[in-house]
Amino acid sequence: MGMPFEVNSILKLKLSQGYPTLLEKGKQYQAQKEGYRIIPVDVPIPLVDNNWVAHADIKIFRLVWGNGMTIVDFEIDRIYETPFLTKN
Repeated sequence: MGMPFEVNSILKLKLSQGYPTLLEKGKQYQAQKEGYRIIPVDVPIPLVDNNWVAHADIKIFRLVWGNGMTIVDFEIDRIYETPFLTKN
């Protein structure tokens, strides 16, 4: 028996999952995704919206698995002057 999980190097969120409506450097947010995710903690990773546009770097400082969900607490580390597309 195994545990299914995904390894992610970015955090891609929809509004319904906790994508911040206003990005503020240094502010902390919480988001949740279905399934179990392995995501780097305490290092900057891109925050990407539902359209694969990167708007900021974040640092995840808490990651919790439970009930088929991954919950992350993160802080905005840097906001990009110009957002950019990460995937076609």
